[in-house]
Amino acid sequence: MILSAIAFYVLAAIAVVSAFAVISARNPVHSVLFLILTFFSGAGLFVLMGAEFLAMLLVVVYVGAVAVLFLFVVMMLDVDFVELKQGFLNYLPVGALVAIALFVELALVAGAASQAAGPHRAPHAAGEVTNAEAIGRVLYTDYMLLFQLAGLVLFVAMIGAIVLTLRHREGVRKQDIARQVGRTRAQAVELKDVRPGQGLGGGLG
Repeated sequence: MILSAIAFYVLAAIAVVSAFAVISARNPVHSVLFLILTFFSGAGLFVLMGAEFLAMLLVVVYVGAVAVLFLFVVMMLDVDFVELKQGFLNYLPVGALVAIALFVELALVAGAASQAAGPHRAPHAAGEVTNAEAIGRVLYTDYMLLFQLAGLVLFVAMIGAIVLTLRHREGVRKQDIARQVGRTRAQAVELKDVRPGQGLGGGLG
């Protein structure tokens, strides 16, 4: 219990400090890196809570996809962040009010959750399956059809995005499936009779 408490406070402190660094760093690349650190700290907190599936989801989806995408976008686009931050002080009072309201709501939710889960918390049964296994059983049994339909919708959305952004321009090399499939061995393979001591261009000189 002591090690769990120490790990919790260390991960929580890192998450809070790195989250503050995300919005206070002047370099946008540093902000994205601090965001990745925040995600990793949150994943560690999920592991301490016994929600290893959420921790894995946070690392794979947010760190492996969203944060890396942010990093590539920030590094590839030439965005003038100095100009974007010029009107920051004008919106500071409104942002402070929103932040205070958010903290009050989080405090109310945390207090209600601690009271509800205190004496009435269900004990863990011996040999209980992990939450990842339980979610997998429910997802691939009761909601198998909906899971497949969601994958089909995402597949159609991906094809639609490709079709909408596809532009045919002259002088741009593109893939010709029919030509690739119709290639013969004579067109694809060229045999060379290399004699000992000689290269493809003639003698060694």
